[in-house]
Amino acid sequence: MKPSSHLPLNLLALLRQRTVEGERIEYKAGWNPDAIIRTLCAFANDFENLGGGYVVIGQDCDANGQPIFPPAGLVAKQLDKIQQELLAACQLIQPPYFPALTVQEVEGRQLIVLHAPGGMHRPYKAPASVSARQKTWHYYIRRYSSTVEAKGETEQELLSLTAQVPWDDRFAQHAQVSDLSKPLMVEYLTEVGSALATDAPQMTVEELGRQMNVVGGPSEAPRPKNVGLLFFNEAPERFFPYTQIDVVWFPEGAGGDRFDEKIFKGPLSRMLRDALSFIQRNYLVETVVKHPDRAEATRVWNFPYVAIEEALVNAVYHRSYEEREPIEVRIGYDELVVLSFPGPDRSIKTRDFEAGRSISRRYRNRRIGEFLKELELTEGRSTGVPKILKAMAANGSPSPLFETDDERLAFVIRLAAHPLATRPTGEATMDVTPEVTPEVTPEVCRVLLAVQGEVTRQAIQQALGLKDPEHFRKSYLLPALTSGLLEMTIPDMPRSSKQRYRLTLKGQQWLAQQETSKP
Repeated sequence: MKPSSHLPLNLLALLRQRTVEGERIEYKAGWNPDAIIRTLCAFANDFENLGGGYVVIGQDCDANGQPIFPPAGLVAKQLDKIQQELLAACQLIQPPYFPALTVQEVEGRQLIVLHAPGGMHRPYKAPASVSARQKTWHYYIRRYSSTVEAKGETEQELLSLTAQVPWDDRFAQHAQVSDLSKPLMVEYLTEVGSALATDAPQMTVEELGRQMNVVGGPSEAPRPKNVGLLFFNEAPERFFPYTQIDVVWFPEGAGGDRFDEKIFKGPLSRMLRDALSFIQRNYLVETVVKHPDRAEATRVWNFPYVAIEEALVNAVYHRSYEEREPIEVRIGYDELVVLSFPGPDRSIKTRDFEAGRSISRRYRNRRIGEFLKELELTEGRSTGVPKILKAMAANGSPSPLFETDDERLAFVIRLAAHPLATRPTGEATMDVTPEVTPEVTPEVCRVLLAVQGEVTRQAIQQALGLKDPEHFRKSYLLPALTSGLLEMTIPDMPRSSKQRYRLTLKGQQWLAQQETSKP
């Protein structure tokens, strides 16, 4: 059993925070092979699809499951003996299963930490007693902070849930280990606070990938896993076409002739964050409603950011990367729609979504969820839908709509705009003042000041006195378009000879704000 220095959930930090025993962590004051092997079997089965768990040997805890400090620790001469016995005991698990092992020092005491991710070949069985001559094997799962035997209907559900390895945990036969980016892996480890980040620079990509459980297979023919390519390759769409998020803006409504589209690609976490940042920066507007009878104003957003974040993270987490369909975010004045493929598991009813009771263990991508949880982008406990409902209610927005078809081919989340955040009609009796404060660079500011009506690219460049077309395009024109302050007159034909540029409504509002703020 090869020692590992990678603790994906930064277990040492959890220990110092006195994290209590739970579904993903169990403390053992000493070497107890029977109980430990049963718990490893339960983590390997990963019945709740939480990404496995950890066993800490040498760490005692109180009656409430909270670790006691300083820990009991292990005598140095015990370490080798425990590892040898553990290796033999793990071979008794059917099929054989070996956790990653590391020896850590906490407050001067030696601990053995076992990281047991969900197994590749589940379901797993373990003997009730390792030392018994006549052994009986059982399936074990985690129930809260306990390891229990799976019986009856629970056993049948375990067998049905674990009949195959989830797609994101499979080997990518069409890729090589060299397709993984070591800088991206180190960046991730640093962000989540893993102890492996300090050792990573001296390791090969294969060694690092095996420690992070994104590389597997025999040493003579290693292969990256799908989840590794999604998070640690600069262009995962090369392996999984249409791994992207399309953000589409309809200034005239979904039935209008005009729309603006921006496509986000790249490693999964970066793609998700960039898309969310773009939406927040360009399409979220806070409206201040002043009341004649009191000093306090009411502030509402057209769409609450938390609801959008949960909807988009849900789409990235649960979409099928085998289908050649992107995630699409469609934004208009009246609603924001998140579309992904396929739909939710058939065990979840639409009425459960509407009531915030969408709970399922049949996660399509358990490893993607594991990485998103470590990046604190999701909790992975079916909390996304309740959060969307709460965020919309807290903003005073209409209830969200969750739509799918009978075949569960697609899933749609509709977030309606707040009624007070729509454009003023002139009939309202209250004072509604949208606050538009986009970030504008000096270069974009110069472009906006130079645009009068509808003008050509050459006219803007000439007005700014710039000679290099490429410098003008990258530093001035594209940032102005991306900010949503400038738009094309023919967006479907960017290179048309008749193409002109004009200020958007947001651009006009921004310029008006600059005029009113002058002394």
